[in-house]
Amino acid sequence: MKQFLITIAGVLVGLCLFAFVAPLVLLALLAGASQPAPTPARAVLALDLRSGLTDQAPQNPLAFLNGKTQSVMEIEQALRRAQTDPRIMGLFVRLPEGGMSPAAADELRLAFKEFRDHGKFVTVHSQGLYATGQVTSTYELAAASGDFWMQPGAPFQVTGLASEDLFFKRAFDRFGVVADYQQRYEYKNAVNPFLYDDYTPAHREAELSWMGSIYDTALAAAAADRGKSPAALKAIIEAGPWSAEDAVSKGLADHVGQVRDAQAAILAKAGGAKLVDLGDYAQTRSRPVDGFGPKVAVISAEGAIMTGRDGGSPLGGEQVIRSDDVSKAFYDAIDDQNVKAIVFRLDSPGGSDTASEQILAAVRAARAAGKPVVVSMGTYGASGGYWISSDANEIVAEPSTLTGSIGVFGGKLVMGPALAKWGVDARDLSVGGQFASMGGGAQPMTTAQRAAFSAWMDRIYGGFVKRVADGRHLPVARVAEIARGRVWTGAQAKSLGLVDQLGGFYEAVERAKTLAGITGEARLQPFGPGASPLEALQRALGLQSLEGRILASLGFDVADDPELRAVLGAARDARLRAEGATVLAPRPFR
Repeated sequence: MKQFLITIAGVLVGLCLFAFVAPLVLLALLAGASQPAPTPARAVLALDLRSGLTDQAPQNPLAFLNGKTQSVMEIEQALRRAQTDPRIMGLFVRLPEGGMSPAAADELRLAFKEFRDHGKFVTVHSQGLYATGQVTSTYELAAASGDFWMQPGAPFQVTGLASEDLFFKRAFDRFGVVADYQQRYEYKNAVNPFLYDDYTPAHREAELSWMGSIYDTALAAAAADRGKSPAALKAIIEAGPWSAEDAVSKGLADHVGQVRDAQAAILAKAGGAKLVDLGDYAQTRSRPVDGFGPKVAVISAEGAIMTGRDGGSPLGGEQVIRSDDVSKAFYDAIDDQNVKAIVFRLDSPGGSDTASEQILAAVRAARAAGKPVVVSMGTYGASGGYWISSDANEIVAEPSTLTGSIGVFGGKLVMGPALAKWGVDARDLSVGGQFASMGGGAQPMTTAQRAAFSAWMDRIYGGFVKRVADGRHLPVARVAEIARGRVWTGAQAKSLGLVDQLGGFYEAVERAKTLAGITGEARLQPFGPGASPLEALQRALGLQSLEGRILASLGFDVADDPELRAVLGAARDARLRAEGATVLAPRPFR
């Protein structure tokens, strides 16, 4: 019997190896077979932004199966290396036809300008800029190139910034759906579409405020790069839309031509260079030499904030910040004696209050250990994202980063009355206290339940305000005044004391070095889920320690293989909306 069980166990292990290891071996072979060619002596990097951007590299090792992905951080780091690489002459960029994240445009604009400051060329080509919500930010990036081409006859519809919301209140009333929500306070508008049939005065005020700030930021940047005053540029673009030919004649663009024409022009300018995909160039970097000396830990987190640790689908999905993973990264950095400071790269619209508190505790622990923490915000650092940033030594944000949103909401959609109209009767039973059935969807909250829930909301909101006041060294009354759930841009937040400096990731690195007393160069070392591709691989496939040791014994030292490491990325699954609380999440930014 014992031998039989051993045999069965062996068969099961064999099946696991076949199911998991064989595909990985194939992936490794494919990665090795498709290694990028060596960079030629004269090269122009090619960057195609039409497939979209994330803020950070996806942390799912099989994310590449969902299609080519690229991130702001990867592009910025590649350009940072390329600007001192004598083989790289310039950069050729293809722009998206619609909008892009304003904060991403801010950050890449700085990277383009620094690249040009090192004597490199940048040429961008557009097949048309269409009137979508954030197209002004796309034009901001185009203007930073100094050599902006447009396809003949293409539209230049950069005429402003727009946002659109759907309100469900009248439909809910018609079908009997009850939106039983509470907000703290009037600017916390994530659930307004369920509660109203139009913008409330506070909702309208807040939306127009951050939209106006982003629009002004993009116009000011583009005007400076095109050699115009912001007022003059604004007058020209708002008089549109224009054609590509009009855009050139009005000084909004430089050339009209096809993609091949623009490519030929920059290659000729670069002395007959060859085009090299920026992603391929990034993969050819050699493994950093390990050693001693001062290090700046880099902890990256993108997505909604949830409790637990990552165990998502290996095929990816929305990225999510898991509190166990991020807090462990902080404690690992604390334990590393060579880490002198921490840069926390964050892109989050919010999430669970308890998960946020766990991460904030880790930030405080790092500071208590004498390791300064500087937060670098991407597109978002809002709500729960601001909660976990509030006690950092300093916060660096882009002018267009959406931050603040110091507020909470919570509640439920009650479907019982709507279902009753279709002959479906929702009933509930509970034992214990009267609060036990509060979360059910059969009936709205009772008066007592609503009062208890309201008190809970007040506690969370009051704690949030107090944390921000303590971390930012502001009076509680002042934080309460600028909180109330309102979203601010980075530029607005700086004037309010919620942000210390405007800039991107490398500005945050410099601040961390200064706070830690590091002079000269410092080694940047990733900590966290994305730092070890083998660990991410085990997590994504649900592999336990036995399978992990088997992979290691087969030579899957992913961290030592830059090509395989480039293939194996990171992401998160789409379960985040079905798990845990989203009390702090603000209105999605589109």
